[in-house]
Amino acid sequence: QVQLVESGGGLVQPGGSLRLSCAASGSIFSLYAMCWYRQAPGKQRELVAAITSGGNTNSTDYVKGRVAISRDNAKNTMYLQMNSLKPEDTAVYYCNAHIQHRFGEPLYDYWGQGTQVTVSS
Repeated sequence: QVQLVESGGGLVQPGGSLRLSCAASGSIFSLYAMCWYRQAPGKQRELVAAITSGGNTNSTDYVKGRVAISRDNAKNTMYLQMNSLKPEDTAVYYCNAHIQHRFGEPLYDYWGQGTQVTVSS
């Protein structure tokens, strides 16, 4: 089995910054694309940013220019640096990863438990 553990959330004032981390552990042969999603109260979960195993990144328009996604493949860890935070960024942020347990096997989709980010003065 695999565990994804997020950390780094918290309360921050508007304009502030946070760095989220997502550490994957367990039965991992290959860690493919990893993503950050978020879900605000009463809203659907939405994609924030994604990064491939090779380091190609993309982020959605509502956070573009304010976030940077990165990963350390040696540590099976992904990061999300968020700057110029706005109250509308308040949400639970989830880590998602596509993982292969053994060579030649299919990829499986895993989610973390989420970390709360609250942007408020």
